Amino acid sequence: MDQQPLQPRRNVLDEHSFLLPLLSPLQLELSNTAILHQMRRDQVTDTCRANSAMSRKRRVLTPNDLKHLVVDEDHELIYCYVPKVACTNWKRLMMVLSGRGKYSDPMEIPANEAHVSANLKTLNQYSIPEINHRLKSYMKFLFVREPFERLVSAYRNKFTQKYNTSFHKRYGTKIIRRQRKNATQEALRKGDDVKFEEFVAYLIDPHTQREEPFNEHWQTVYSLCHPCHIHYDLVGKYETLEEDSNYVLQLAGVSGYLKFPTYAKSTRTTDEMTTEFFQNISAEHQTQLYEVYKLDFLMFNYSVPNYLKLE
Repeated sequence: MDQQPLQPRRNVLDEHSFLLPLLSPLQLELSNTAILHQMRRDQVTDTCRANSAMSRKRRVLTPNDLKHLVVDEDHELIYCYVPKVACTNWKRLMMVLSGRGKYSDPMEIPANEAHVSANLKTLNQYSIPEINHRLKSYMKFLFVREPFERLVSAYRNKFTQKYNTSFHKRYGTKIIRRQRKNATQEALRKGDDVKFEEFVAYLIDPHTQREEPFNEHWQTVYSLCHPCHIHYDLVGKYETLEEDSNYVLQLAGVSGYLKFPTYAKSTRTTDEMTTEFFQNISAEHQTQLYEVYKLDFLMFNYSVPNYLKLE
């Protein structure tokens, strides 16, 4: 029988090499970033699924639930802002992006102007079909932070600064009335010396949650942004704020002329500060407070802090 001529052995690598194009360092970095963001998305999805009873209490969202979702029509972006997670700078960026040339430098926009609701369009201002279309086709993102660090940041900003009299009156007086035995008349009138322990006791008090929703500065991210109902394309983190923000701007196609404002805030709340604030909180109260913010810890992959004495 005639022997078949041996075929030259094909290089297996050659056969598949089109699957492995050589990546430039920048491309490699971007593909690694894409994998990281996919992992963050998966973490949210898995947490929503595992805690479906708790995370999907609400079957359907109403326009009223969408007040924190800022819309930029021109670049088809939706940003859910979370107070105490660089939201002033991101609102400034959204004003530049949606301002059609009105602003060019985000840092020229005064902070108080960034928080004027009329300066930005939010998703609840649209009709239901318009809302659904935007949720389906726009790029949606949010930024998160270690939950207790965010909480201490909110406390320091709202209750220890003398100028925040509206918060002292609205919340401080109520907290002192409920949580402080033998409060002085002045403390009850001014509400400007709330202790962190009193703030925590107020947050875990079932009466507080029955009475009204938490203020946005200490409301959970899952209640503000509804990540179990809205599938965010990107979850940015405060710990990697600059990289994540610039990645969002790159995907939005604006990184050529817009960068996230870099700044080092000397007053920033740190992990060490947070540890200190929790020193005086009883193990029982720490455990109850962790339960309130548990979904934020799990969903955004923050481990239980070392300083916590959970029961």
